[in-house]
Amino acid sequence: MTTKEQFLLDHNKLCSLDLRATMELLSRFEVEKPGLCKNGNWSMEKVRRPFIMWLTSLKQEDRRSINRGIA
Repeated sequence: MTTKEQFLLDHNKLCSLDLRATMELLSRFEVEKPGLCKNGNWSMEKVRRPFIMWLTSLKQEDRRSINRGIA
């Protein structure tokens, strides 16, 4: 099982700066896509592609708000 913390580390090692994740972004993703992270399992094979698609669909302003804990 992959934890959210491990997913964050592994994802950020593999991606470019503009696709970097934060715990705030992962938590929001988990709320919006609850079926992908069942039982706290953040499998890279199952979650990474949907996370990137979700992340790239966010406006820069929304991303900043989530990271500041406003949205």
